[in-house]
Amino acid sequence: MSNLGLVTLPDRNRPEPLWHQAEQALRALIANGTWPEETQLPNEERLSSMLGVSRITVRHALRNIEESGLLRREHGRGTFVRSSTVIAGVRGLTSFTQEMASLGLAGSSRLLEADTTEADETIADALEIKLGEPVVRLRRLRLGNGAPIGIQTAHLPTSLVPGLVELSPQLTSLYEALRSRYGILPKEAREAYRVGSVLEGDAELLGVPSGSPAFVVERVTYDVNGPFEFAVSTMRGDRYEIRSKLYL
Repeated sequence: MSNLGLVTLPDRNRPEPLWHQAEQALRALIANGTWPEETQLPNEERLSSMLGVSRITVRHALRNIEESGLLRREHGRGTFVRSSTVIAGVRGLTSFTQEMASLGLAGSSRLLEADTTEADETIADALEIKLGEPVVRLRRLRLGNGAPIGIQTAHLPTSLVPGLVELSPQLTSLYEALRSRYGILPKEAREAYRVGSVLEGDAELLGVPSGSPAFVVERVTYDVNGPFEFAVSTMRGDRYEIRSKLYL
């Protein structure tokens, strides 16, 4: 079912824990396409035999990979490689590309619109600017492994990012451009999530029927001087999850 010659098998003589080595081997089989999306993995007994480790070690490795969003377990059926999915939760402040990479996905964006508009009340409050002040608006389609995940509309005060509209068609990472061109370094962000639906105008871009379930995410990002970005994202409900850990 798989070509294990393409990956490094666990070795007790190596310093890394066996569960970590097993996890890396399984991740490699997913990353190199040996196990493409929707492939059912062998059962734990078979994986144990393939990797030369105990079932407990295999179970530990599978749990870590599942928590990262690359696998899903279906009761009574088995474990499958997931389609491109974003797992949101406690995480660092990174660009979309970096976040996708941390989840084992190739992140990319397609620019849909770039222009200058006037801040309405919601945008002005979020960015702590005057009502009607000019802001750059960037509307982008977010993709993971080439599959649409969401549509994000970001607003930034024009005074902070002169020339960004003209630069936007060449952008590969907005945060990298903000850092290198404008000296803006993200320090923290605040996000709010609510359940919504995909609007008719976005449905075709996201590849789902109009009205499909979605997460609507509002994010305000800050540098040392205050808020510099207000973004609203509509994320496909079948490709976006929120997970958290609860403590006593």
